[in-house]
Amino acid sequence: MSDLRDLYQEVILDHNRGPRNYGVLEGATREAQGYNPLCGDKCTVYVRLTGERIDEIRFTGSGCAISRASASLMTEAVKGRTVTDAMATFDRFQAMITAPLEREAGDESLGRLSVLGGVREFPVRIKCASLPWHTLKAALANTGEPVRTE
Repeated sequence: MSDLRDLYQEVILDHNRGPRNYGVLEGATREAQGYNPLCGDKCTVYVRLTGERIDEIRFTGSGCAISRASASLMTEAVKGRTVTDAMATFDRFQAMITAPLEREAGDESLGRLSVLGGVREFPVRIKCASLPWHTLKAALANTGEPVRTE
């Protein structure tokens, strides 16, 4: 097994077993819910903004290891950043996990998030990895609409 595949599995398992920033965020200024009917993943993202900065972010939910790990990694990646930076990270993450298999999977600018590039080898799992991100996007846009990945 390749080193990247080993790292992918290690990071997914670590963040699934001990998700970072897990739990309800009291005093959240933004919130959104997401649902992946194919896999049954559910995710709620809570954000506390100060101006345009994400001061605090947490999530709750249930689902597969990839969805929980993606949410955990996402919260670490965007906490303390501006909404604009978070949305740019969303765009780079989406481009990475939906890139054709012929292209390189990782994106060094994404740091640890790049290990999730491996989900593109399993097309049904792309929605699992992207659910928390689309839920974050809805929370930041403050639409009040639930997110569905169908």
